[in-house]
Amino acid sequence: MTAAPQLAADGRLRHLLTLDGLPSALIENLLDDAARLREQWHTQRALPQHLAGRTVVNLFFEASTRTRTSFDLAARRLGALVVNFDIASSSTSKGETTEDTLATLEAMDADAFVVRHKENGTPAQLAAHARQAAILNAGDGNRAHPTQGLLDLLTIRDRKGRVDGLNVVICGDIRHSRVARSDVHGLHALGAGSVALCGPASMLPAREEFPGCRISDDFDAALTDADVVIMLRIQRERISDLPDLDVDSYHARYGLSMQRLARARRDALVMHPGPINRGVEIASAVADGAQSAILDQVANGVFVRMAALTRLLAR
Repeated sequence: MTAAPQLAADGRLRHLLTLDGLPSALIENLLDDAARLREQWHTQRALPQHLAGRTVVNLFFEASTRTRTSFDLAARRLGALVVNFDIASSSTSKGETTEDTLATLEAMDADAFVVRHKENGTPAQLAAHARQAAILNAGDGNRAHPTQGLLDLLTIRDRKGRVDGLNVVICGDIRHSRVARSDVHGLHALGAGSVALCGPASMLPAREEFPGCRISDDFDAALTDADVVIMLRIQRERISDLPDLDVDSYHARYGLSMQRLARARRDALVMHPGPINRGVEIASAVADGAQSAILDQVANGVFVRMAALTRLLAR
């Protein structure tokens, strides 16, 4: 699916479903908005109530800690009423379709729906059925996680001053990662110099899925001259045929240790969308080290989601 349905005829953001196809200027504007909101929060400990009178519904059909909490904080700090919809006790357990759930809540004047779902395309499907409400994709299957992509771009820009021209390595379970897809779309949009995707052959995607990327199972070689290293966990919940994983063997080949990080540039930035598995994809010394921006990513997530909600809902 292309990104066209998320843009109104005048180019205004109507829904946020994917970074694929979003204009680079719009992505930069969202990052700038997030940075301004962050500055206001840190200096004044107060924010303009852009979302006063608006209702934001969190529709999470999958478990989430970071994303759901940050969307909740983002909306509340901007003055919105937030409803955390309880899927387990909802009418979906009685056979109601997600489209009917959307229509029912939209009839109660909900203004936006933050949707996470295990099936690819569910947020876009709901966007096609929404009458007035905005749909924000909080992660669908292995397809897209646009606000994670945005917060990663903001974190890189903060630390490196730019995205343009940087060499980025993403390592781990690429095949099942919606984060990898959104990061790649955003990195390409903002002119990253090169993007390398690494992992075991069984966790690598088909090359045609990621045009413009180097794909390799040799992590050590890929790290040479890397400016940014993004580590991913193994998506056990999305792999039906995952054999017994030899954690030590995986870490030996694809874990980011201090010794392996030395192959990258001396000031290489280390990132991870979380939750991290220490001693599997990343060593504690790296995760907690001076080059790590993992907690910065978490903090930036709140402001990126503020920026997205404001652009979609502010009157």
